[in-house]
Amino acid sequence: MKIVLLTRDLDYGGAQRQLVVLASGLHARGHKVLVAPFYSGGPLEQELLEKGIRIQPLQKRGRWDLLPFLFRLAQLIRAERPEILYSYLADLVTVILKPWFPSVKIVWAIRSSNMDLSQYNWLSWVCYNLTFRLSRFADAVIANSRAGREYYVTRGYLWSKIVVIPNGIDTQRFRPDPEARRRIRSEWGIQDHEQVIGIVGRLDPMKDHPTFLRAASLLSQERNHLRFVSVGDGPAERRESLHHLVRSLNLTEQMTWSGARKDMPAVFNGLDLFVSSSISEGFSNVIAEAMACGVMCVVTNVGDSALLVGGAGEVVPARDPVALKNTIAQLLNRRLHTPTQIHRSIVERFSIEKLVVDTEHVFLALLQGSCTDGACAMCTARKASPIAL
Repeated sequence: MKIVLLTRDLDYGGAQRQLVVLASGLHARGHKVLVAPFYSGGPLEQELLEKGIRIQPLQKRGRWDLLPFLFRLAQLIRAERPEILYSYLADLVTVILKPWFPSVKIVWAIRSSNMDLSQYNWLSWVCYNLTFRLSRFADAVIANSRAGREYYVTRGYLWSKIVVIPNGIDTQRFRPDPEARRRIRSEWGIQDHEQVIGIVGRLDPMKDHPTFLRAASLLSQERNHLRFVSVGDGPAERRESLHHLVRSLNLTEQMTWSGARKDMPAVFNGLDLFVSSSISEGFSNVIAEAMACGVMCVVTNVGDSALLVGGAGEVVPARDPVALKNTIAQLLNRRLHTPTQIHRSIVERFSIEKLVVDTEHVFLALLQGSCTDGACAMCTARKASPIAL
């Protein structure tokens, strides 16, 4: 197959990381894969190039660079003549292209659930709502979580077009590593007797860093051997707002801001406990990656996070710093499973091979035509998810 993967950028992020994993897997299976980011220069570009995967940046010059950008995208599609155009969070532009390239099968991705659109600007609100209204023009939709599928169906997506394919985790890269743990804790200035609680993710309203920080403040009032780490970056205004909150909570001495990093296996290994305080998730890469590194997790009951942790962690309500603080305190006093057991739970459920093969099945089903007896490749992929559907 000839496949174009369309994405906004190749910066560090869960969706971008999964795009790289999928592109690499499809390329290894003999498909012709081209990745087309709106903006060039992302740090994940080099990883694709090293694996022999072509990249064609569309050189978008900013938010309002629309017509020239669409012209360059149309030129790319005309030159490459892909059979599949898979959009990673860049759905609306594919609707504009569809009348001009009717033979190209368009696939959208769902990577969130229960979005609180009030947390974003007016343009984001408009784009999200247009996506809901225009979703019928996609030939297929791949959701990385059951919760994401259910939410988007309530907003107008067709159930029959959505296949749930959970993310794939590189469990050779993300695994327990005592040496990496020692190295990064030394970098952070962590003493042997201190316990480290971390949050990983872009500084975005959906990640709800304030709830994590308020829980951290409550914990620090009761225990003097705790350190807290935030890994991820975001807009300067958001970053300063969170730093101001830390100062107001008298948490500055216990808090480490690590920014965006590429050595994520070491980051997770450096933690004693991982926290996801999100108010919206689909399939959270960082939860699965932390678990693959053998780290216990406390997560909010959003998206498929509870299904991810299973019995290897704890689940709390969203936006409840007291419940989060109490649950973290309980887990710090006891270990539910060994790192090896937590790692194995991810190995058994979320392999990269399954992600790639199931996605390939969906693409083949689109090219083969519709199904009338439930035996086509798309139906097979729909039934095969390791999360009960």
